[in-house]
Amino acid sequence: MGSSAALQQQIETTLRTAVPEVEVLLAEQASPGLVRVTIDRPGGTVDLDLCERVSRELSPLRDRYALEVSSPGIERPLVKPDHYRAATGSRVHVRTAEAVDGRRSFTGTLTDAGDDEIEIDLDGARARLPYGAIQRAHLVAEQAGGTR
Repeated sequence: MGSSAALQQQIETTLRTAVPEVEVLLAEQASPGLVRVTIDRPGGTVDLDLCERVSRELSPLRDRYALEVSSPGIERPLVKPDHYRAATGSRVHVRTAEAVDGRRSFTGTLTDAGDDEIEIDLDGARARLPYGAIQRAHLVAEQAGGTR
């Protein structure tokens, strides 16, 4: 069984040729028998047809795993530096693998995304987190008039 990075690499490689307009935001083994793939179509929308097409292209994986292909939705996962750069100015939630400044969970405004680390404004306090320390991160849906 390969690591999730190897899995993501395999999925990206397969889709780069087969469905070049798709960007793989996240490929993770959610449980031993389930692989969850979050895809985006830059400049377009992710619809059911696209999810089904991606699912078909990844059919070799379906011999070993249940496959779940979905669009990022509002709480879009942030994985690569480019994703963070595009999200600068947005509210994000970041979990780190190890404690940074005594905590592992950070929610605030992403103020900067460099090549090696991000900076989050936690309502006045700044936290700098190296990408290597980040376990997972996603955009936080703004509470617009209490609708979720």
